[in-house]
Amino acid sequence: MIKKIFLITDEDRRSSKNFEDLVQHIKIHYKVEVEIKYYNDTVLEYDKNCVSVLYLGDEQIKFYLKNHFNSSQKIALLPTKENPNALAGYGIPGDIYEALDLVFEKDSFQKVDILLCNGQIAFSNIIIGDVHGLNSVSLRTQGLFVKIKAFYENLLNLNFRDFTFTTSKDHTVQTCATGVMVLEHSFKKAKNSFLDDELSLHDGKLNAFILAPTSKLAYLYYLFMVFFLRKISSKNLPKSLGLIKTSKLGINSSKPLDFKLDGVLTSSKDIELEVKKDALDIALKKEFGEFLKSKSEDDEKDTVKTANLPKGEMKTLLINEPVPLFKKAGEGEFKELFLSLKESAKLSWVFTTLMVLSTLLATTGLFQGSAPVIIGAMVLAPLMAPIVSLSMGVVRGEEYLIKNSTKTLFAGILTALLFSCLLTMILPLSTLTDEMRGRLNPNVLDLIVAVISGIAGAYANSKSEVAKSLAGVAIAVALVPPLSVTGIGIGWGDPDIVYGSFLLFITNLVGITLAASLTFIILGYAPFHRAKRGIIYTSVILSVITIPLIISFYKVIQQNNILSVLNSSSFVINEKRVQMDVVDVDISKKLPNITVITRSEEVLDKRDYQSLKEKIEKELSRKVVLNISSKTIIR
Repeated sequence: MIKKIFLITDEDRRSSKNFEDLVQHIKIHYKVEVEIKYYNDTVLEYDKNCVSVLYLGDEQIKFYLKNHFNSSQKIALLPTKENPNALAGYGIPGDIYEALDLVFEKDSFQKVDILLCNGQIAFSNIIIGDVHGLNSVSLRTQGLFVKIKAFYENLLNLNFRDFTFTTSKDHTVQTCATGVMVLEHSFKKAKNSFLDDELSLHDGKLNAFILAPTSKLAYLYYLFMVFFLRKISSKNLPKSLGLIKTSKLGINSSKPLDFKLDGVLTSSKDIELEVKKDALDIALKKEFGEFLKSKSEDDEKDTVKTANLPKGEMKTLLINEPVPLFKKAGEGEFKELFLSLKESAKLSWVFTTLMVLSTLLATTGLFQGSAPVIIGAMVLAPLMAPIVSLSMGVVRGEEYLIKNSTKTLFAGILTALLFSCLLTMILPLSTLTDEMRGRLNPNVLDLIVAVISGIAGAYANSKSEVAKSLAGVAIAVALVPPLSVTGIGIGWGDPDIVYGSFLLFITNLVGITLAASLTFIILGYAPFHRAKRGIIYTSVILSVITIPLIISFYKVIQQNNILSVLNSSSFVINEKRVQMDVVDVDISKKLPNITVITRSEEVLDKRDYQSLKEKIEKELSRKVVLNISSKTIIR
């Protein structure tokens, strides 16, 4: 039970009328003894029935608290115009009488940790450099225009400097960043809270958020999260942010560091941060106290989430050059992928054997019209590997990769054509199956499949954890079956089959190469200026190939229009009711060749067929060639 209050103030507030009213209110309303003291008085020890109530500004509160670390006294804060940081940091009500009520509430006093920066108390946060919106609390209540303006202002002012961080466990992190934000805790109801989860007020740790976007795209995502969604989690950080959670943290740089401590600008060559655990016993609001209790688990280990922070070559680039549009891959990532693609580019007996087997399997499946057999050949085919290697060679300008992957591709293509042609000449078959026919008229849709497969292939090769998806890529793009159809066309001496199927293969080859090259650029494996030449050449080839694909796609659209108009149509021909199903539409000829099946209860003659043709031509507004199979229904 509180029996006595030490009202801690300064001379200016002591002489004001409001202060006298406050003293009288405490005596009358709470019926306790009030003793007035100044904040710079000699440190005293207090018993459990006494409370020190601070009626001071932020700087005076810091002075008083620093002199009373780990003392037995209980402390409460009263709001003034000069202590906004203290109020915000501990969720103290802005109404002086409501804040007084906390002193007399049950279980309101809680042990709290205190963050020190070069020996000075920090109530809210410490900002080193520029954290670009992370501490822009006022933006939360601003309109959309203000947020957009701040968004672009930050986007245009992106500067990096070197940092060295040393934790309490002597773990050292050397990186570069635009800025660092340090706070001891975060509470949703506190004004300076920006996280969608809370950081503990009672775990003896500080939290240093390090802003270091390694690409403009990563930075745009970060700005969007901060300015518009206001959703940043310490447990699932954006890649632009690093987090160090420790009891002590040393920060230094090659140049003096300008930083703000609770909004006050200062400068120092080195910054020493430390958390004093359970340093003070302070009166808190009920929800703040409950939050503190729920977060009071101690963990002696430091948390260091800095894997995405720039190091080595990237660190030098960000300090001395503009931030790249796409993240540059790390030296370790590039070395591992490059060695893998280097092996994939080589022509080997394993590659040749797999090409022979997959070609024979695909050709057999095409003659059978068996989709499962053809899919097996797709999975077995090794052609995707040298194409992806070629893509890396194109973006990096690596002659070794380009030369060897091209050599391997030509060997694979010739092997496929040779063995499919030989098998065709051996087999006494000459019927064009549906599986063969489906690979004779490539269009823009096939190019889209190739592009998506190229993206997937490059991504799967660069990420070992998704490499198992390469089989799916091989099935999607189907490189060997069109080559096998080309070999069949050569074996039959049919130039139309050779042209259509080989166009499909070239579409897949160029589409995959270009898409995979662009994917490697986006993943940071090559700067755009280095890849420009190869990308231009590949794009020109793709543009040339796209012309017949667009023409073919236009024909597909025409075919689809004819099918949608005529399929399952019903006509009355010379007083005979005729049901018609469209089996096929071939628009490769001068006039569309339409194959239909008619069903009627009466036998149709040539005059009926001619009338049906005329009705179809009227429906389509164009001349056609009609191939009819007739069925007569007997009831």
